[in-house]
Parts: sequence; structure tokens; C-alpha cells
Amino acid sequence: MALDSDSLSLSSSTQPTSQQSSRPVSPPPRKKAYAFATQCVTVENPEGGKDQYNASSVPIYQTATFKGMGGEYDYTRSGNPTRTHLEHHLSKISGSRHAFAISSGMAALDIITRILKPGDEVIAGDDLYGGTNRLLTYIRTHMGVVVHHVDTTTPSALEPFLNAQKTRMVLLETPTNPLIKICDIEDIARRVRRVAPDAVIVVDNTMMSPYLQRPLEVGADIVYDSATKYLSGHHDLMAGVIVCDRDDLAKQIAFTINSVGNALVPFDSFLLLRGLKTLALRLDKQQATAGAIAYFLHTLGFKAHYPGLPNHSDRDIHFRLAKGAGAVLSFETGSIRTSERIVGGTRLWGISVSFGAVNSLISMPCLMSHASIPAHLRAERGLPEDLIRLCVGIEDPVDLLDDLENALLEAGAIRPRYGRKAAFTTAEGTLERLGEERALGWERADLFGEGGAGQTLGGLEDGVKDLDLEKHSEEGLVVSAPGKVILFGEHAVVHGVTAIAASVDLRCYGLLSPRSDNKLALELPDISFSYAWDIPTLPWSGLPASSVTGVAAPELDAGLVKALETLVPATDDNAKSRAAAIAFLYLYMLLVKGDDRPGFTFTARSALPIGAGLGSSASYSTCLSSALVISLSHVALPEPYLAPAHVHVSHSGRRLIPTELAERVNAWAFLAEKVLHGNPSGVDNAVAVHGGAVAFTRAVEGKKGGMENVHGFKSIRFLLTDSKVPRDTKTLVAGVGARKQKEPEVINSILDAIQVISDEAGRCLSDVELSREALLKSLCAMIDENHEHLVSLGVSHPALEAIRSKTRAAPYELHTKLTGAGGGGCAVTLIPDEFPESHLASLLTSLRDDGFDTYLTSVGGSGFGVLHPSRRANASAAVQAEGGDEGAILPDRARFRETPAPDLAAWAEHAGRWAFV
Repeated sequence: MALDSDSLSLSSSTQPTSQQSSRPVSPPPRKKAYAFATQCVTVENPEGGKDQYNASSVPIYQTATFKGMGGEYDYTRSGNPTRTHLEHHLSKISGSRHAFAISSGMAALDIITRILKPGDEVIAGDDLYGGTNRLLTYIRTHMGVVVHHVDTTTPSALEPFLNAQKTRMVLLETPTNPLIKICDIEDIARRVRRVAPDAVIVVDNTMMSPYLQRPLEVGADIVYDSATKYLSGHHDLMAGVIVCDRDDLAKQIAFTINSVGNALVPFDSFLLLRGLKTLALRLDKQQATAGAIAYFLHTLGFKAHYPGLPNHSDRDIHFRLAKGAGAVLSFETGSIRTSERIVGGTRLWGISVSFGAVNSLISMPCLMSHASIPAHLRAERGLPEDLIRLCVGIEDPVDLLDDLENALLEAGAIRPRYGRKAAFTTAEGTLERLGEERALGWERADLFGEGGAGQTLGGLEDGVKDLDLEKHSEEGLVVSAPGKVILFGEHAVVHGVTAIAASVDLRCYGLLSPRSDNKLALELPDISFSYAWDIPTLPWSGLPASSVTGVAAPELDAGLVKALETLVPATDDNAKSRAAAIAFLYLYMLLVKGDDRPGFTFTARSALPIGAGLGSSASYSTCLSSALVISLSHVALPEPYLAPAHVHVSHSGRRLIPTELAERVNAWAFLAEKVLHGNPSGVDNAVAVHGGAVAFTRAVEGKKGGMENVHGFKSIRFLLTDSKVPRDTKTLVAGVGARKQKEPEVINSILDAIQVISDEAGRCLSDVELSREALLKSLCAMIDENHEHLVSLGVSHPALEAIRSKTRAAPYELHTKLTGAGGGGCAVTLIPDEFPESHLASLLTSLRDDGFDTYLTSVGGSGFGVLHPSRRANASAAVQAEGGDEGAILPDRARFRETPAPDLAAWAEHAGRWAFV
């Protein structure tokens, strides 16, 4: 509604000027009103507001001020032509005399509540959006307004609180969010008018929009919507809308909006106007699909909340007020843990607060949009903690049902209904029929809920007593393993030179989650890979007869590997993911016991750069082997606390995992490395399992090999810089080998020199009496010398030399060498203890500006770790949510899958208590 900034009164219709009268004007209205969908698309001009150039789309008047005096507009805070067109259009499709566009839905409610004065009383529902509850709490606490929360689904419940002198406002939502309860606006309005005729009846119509419900026509005084939802439809803007018929209320609202300056800006007005054109089209699609999903859940036996279902207690009231059931529904599973697993197991349904967009969303209101309501109030108001809210978008209904069905299966919430026909993909008739048909192949289950933990992990050894199996079954097992860096002797190790390798604090993480649909799945989000296999279809007939009761893993069975290769077809770009999948299937098949073959999803994430020579493959293999060995009960996991009677020293979980478990995990990780690489050295997986540092010598040409731990190694800070140049290890190794054949004396002398460096480095790192200053000085000198020898072997690269030159220059003057096979990959730079942080920040920026990726890490830390199931923090962590200060909580698997790689370490640190080698 346009507003004159001087008089602060509602603008009246203006007569066209002589200049305007020569232009065509909007045709007179039809005697028969257009249908709502037609009204949405047809944007008419406010009187005197036609664009001078007859633009087909309303222009964006992106200006703060307007020139001249006495014109209709002077300052955009008070009025803007783009917003005027929007408000005129909103008034038309809402059937109201007045409409206002504001910066958000909560801003709209704030404007409305400014009608209130200290001492006024408000009657509001007990099932409200969390942001509404928060604002009402604020005005009760700070403004002296009394707020009564009642069950507005029972109109008579309001009567004890109605007071002719005090009741100033009645605030309603229908359907309510998220329990989808129905308020009879018409009945409530009659009761309020009879007792407190001056009370203003306000309705939040966001769940329905003016397309499906028009509260002004059944007794409401003010209606507001969060236009962020259905009205805009794309979640690309924040906006609120207020509509009313009363001139006195409109004048107050206009004054407040102009005074506080929260009217919608021109660009967002344009976007909202565009979104409104497809409102009917979108909602028709959304609520049709919502009906199918509601019938699917209802038929399965879940307690589903949706007014379109025949058993909804207030279905008749709803359809007296509204012309459709809407596109938001909710359902209860009976288990918080099951609900978290369902939400975390979806792919097409986005985990997010809000609703009304073209994309489908899923959430747990008590952990997200309604988390700001205290738990005891949620309980008092009957808001179930396990409630899942579904906000349906415009995707294909079959795809949405498929995704939800898969999540229910993985969560153990449903299982096949034997003897019944499998789920249909199509059905004749309505979409509700499609939902019912899909449900016929399944039945309710609770395999991983509070009452059913461990049912699919039967056959566990009696001796595994320290592991909290119930918690593990519900939440899955989280493991991690470090990458590695070869400090000295890289490349030369192929020819029998000792290599000094150490763990880095950049780690790979794995989450092994049980599932109930007789499938195995592997998810590698960092390389966009996801695949599932039916367990019965694995090549069990080719399984070698071997025992897994000892520490040693069996020898690699080439026949079984070949059989598994057929299950993961090769493509031009899936070499890494294919090898990882085959290793997963191979270890699983060898580690399961007899016919007890539980289903799992293994999700692996990496904070390590993949393929940069930092041991990401071995780190993955260690995560995989540790998760399967522990979950399939071959080794028990120790409790991470000492008995209270003993002195307790915090070691942050270090040295807690026993040697037996570490050795067994290492044996199986080495087997996985064989699947991945054919003939690995064993050094990478040894470092990933044990951490710290090792001196590794490969047995070649009659020379004895072996591996020894470098004892006394203290953590040292290094900068790893990824050149992002792909490495061709085989070609580099072959090149040095060819030179050795042609120039044996030259190459052997270089190799002998590198061996001397490795020996001296091992002694320095093991010498506990050597001062820290002397140690770092010696390592810097050996880094320079080792790198020069590698250059002489011809395995460096211009990109690596550029990194080395940058770090050696003033003011840094650091010492850098290549690591790994060379020819690309990473460079490693030692960072002295006293190195200024300002210099370090400058160096990191400079390297990144040159196109390199940098990783600041410590070397020589712990080996593989396990997040202890009985000592985990809250299974979900708080993130910022809709409405500002409430903490939205995402389930483990979803949060683990979606956390950016650089933030994985922080996620792990706050996840709970870890046990490490």
C-alpha cells in the first residue's frame, strides 16, 4: 500500500494527469471473476501506476529517492512503484482491501503485535511456530503483555480467557505447525466477537496461502504470511505479507512500517511478484504429492498428521475453511533414534527448516524449527520429540516415495511384508492410491529404535562386553585414521633405502551405519560416489574357506576380487571409487560369520587431499578395516575411562586402543591396500594404524627389509602444499630404474646418500636428550639435502620447485622438500616452533593465490581412532537455524555427509570421546 511520507496516511486513488490520460488504461473488470490461477498470472496496474513504457514485467525501481515535490513517491522506505504493484496484486489475490509487503514473516508479526499496549492480553495457540513462540515470550517479558497459550483446536477452550476489557488479540494458526491441528476460525471468531468485540483476530495463513484458505472471509481481522514460503516458492528471498479489510488497522500498520522501515525492498518485491504467478500451479502439484505420501505413511501404520487423511479428527472443519489439504505433513515413528536415522538417510529430501519451496524438505521440529521452545513446554503441549515434518515440493512423486522408502528401510522403520506384492511404481487413479499401493509391500518395524537395538547384529561374541552394543547398533560406528607423509627417503625406498614416514593430523573418517534392507552401501561424498548392493547377490560361492579368528588376515584371493569387479562396472572416471568399493565388499565378505550377514552403509570422508601422496588410500583402508572388524565383533573395544578408585590422567584417548586390536586392524588394512594397489609396501597402512613415525626398509636385491617404530618422536608442525599436479608414480619409478641400469654408479651414490640422511633422521627423532632447537635445525638441513638428491634423480616438478622457492624467500626462509613419489603431488615444509603467525598467514595466502592448496598440520600424532559409542556426545550438534537463535540439530549421518572437508576435524572433536592407538 503506497504511503505519503509527510501525512503518513493511506494514499487515495489519484486522477490521471493530462499527460497520463493519453495512455491506455486497464480495461474495466469482467463481470465474472477470473479463476485464482489466472489472477496469479495477471498482474494489473494500480490506478495511475501503469509503466510509461508498457513493460510486460513490472520494472524494478531500484532507487532510494525520487526527484521532485508533490509526487506519489519521494522515499522508498515510504513507497516504491515496484512494491506498490506487488501490494496491489496481493490485495487482489487475497480478496482484501489492503495489503502490505514486509521484510519477513516474523517482521510481519512484529508489526502486528505493535498494536498491543502494556496490560493487553493475547490468546494464542499451544502449537505454534517456534519463532512466533519466541516473539510472544519477548513481548510478555519486556512489554507487559499477558499471553495465554490454549488449545485453539477446541474453540470453547478460549472462553475462560476472554475478557471484554483486556483481550486485545487472538492469534491463530491453522493448520498448526507441525502437528497439523485445525482451528475453526469461524467458530472462534463468533465466540470472540460475542465477549470481546474489540479484540483483533489474527491468523497466520502461511501453511495454506490465499489459494487454499482465505481467513478474512470467515471472521479474521488480519492475515499474515511468511512469503518466504509458498508465495515466493523458491526460497530465494525473505518476505512477509499482511492483508486486512479494516481501514483503521491498515492505517496503524502503514504508520508502523513506514516508521520502522522494514517494508520489502524493490528487488525482493520483484522476485515475490514473479513467484506469485506460479503459486496455484506449484501448490496443485505439491498437495497432490503430499496426499500420496500421507496415504503411504498412514497405510504403513505410522501416526500421520495430514488433514487430507480420512482419519484426521478435524478433516470436516478444515475443508469447510479451506479448498485443499496443503503440502505439509508430519508423522511419528515412536523412536527419536529411528526418526534421526530416517531424516539422515534421505537424499532427495533436503534437511532444512522452513517449507513451501519447490524442493522437498524433511526435518525434526523439536531439534530444528521448534528447538527454541523448552523441552518441558513441548511436552506440555503434546509435541512429540520423534516427530518428522515433511514439506513436499514439485519433484516427481515416485522419486520422493522411493527416497523416503529407502530411508525408512535403512532406519529399520519398515521391513518387507512377506507374501504381499512388492511396492508399485505406478498406479491407476489418484496419487493417494499410489501411496497406498506403495505401502502394501512393507510393514512397520523398529529394528534400531529404543526397543529393538541389536536385532540385526545377532551372533555377536559373548566376550565383547566393553562395547555398548545397543548404542552402537542405533548410531553406527565412527572411526578415523591419519594420513602419512614421508619425511625422508621417498622414492629411494623402492630401491631398498630406508624411508622415515610419519602420520599427519589430516585424517580420513568413516561412519558404519546398520541398515535393515539386506543391502550393503558405500558412500564417498568427496568424490561423488554412492552405490548399494543386495547382500544375497554377492559372489558367496567364490568365498575362500578361511578363518578370521587370528590376528593375520588371509592372503589375497584374486578370484574373489575378479568376481567382485563385475559388481562395480568400470568407467573412464571411477577408478578410485571402483577400487574402494571392491575393497569394501571384499573385506565384508571375509569378515562376516556364516549366514549372519548384517546390512551396513559405510560413509567415508577425507580431510586429506585425495591422490596427493599423503596416504589417503591407506587411511581409507584403515577406517574400513577397523569399522568392520569392530562391528562384526572380532575384537572388543575398551572403555575409555579408568575406574574411579584409580588416579585418572587425561590423555585425550591416546594409547587406549590395545596392541591386539591395532595389529588386527593393520592386517586387514594391508589386505585392503592389496585390493586397491596390488603390491603395497605396507608403510602407509602401518602409519595410518599406529600413528607416530616408522623407519621402513623394503626388501630388494637380497637386502633385508623391515619396519621399526621411531620411539620418542615428538609432534612437529608442517605445512603441506598440494601442487595439484597429477602424479604418474609408475612412470617416475620406471625412469629412475632405467637410469640405474644405465648409470649405476651415479644413481647408487645418490641412493647411498639418501640412506645416510634417513639413518641420521631416525637417530635424531629417537634421541630424547636432543634439544628441540637442535632437532629442528638438523631436520631443516636434512630436508634441503634430501630434496637436492631427489632433484638429481629427476623426480621433482616445476610446480614443486615454485613452492620451494616461495617458502625459502624472505621473510619466510623455511625449508621445503617434495614428498611421495614426486613429479607432482605435495611438498612438505617444516614450520619452526617460534615462526611468527603473521608470516605464516602471509605465506598461506601467497601460496593459495598461486593456485596451490595448503594444509597446516602436525606430524607424528595418534594412529587410528574410534568414537566410543558409550561416550558419544549428543548424536547431533547444533547449527544455526530458522528464526535466529534456536539450535537446529542434524542427525549424525547427514551432518557427517554434509560437513565441509576442512571442518571434519572440528566435527570429530565435538562428537564425543575418542580412543586412539
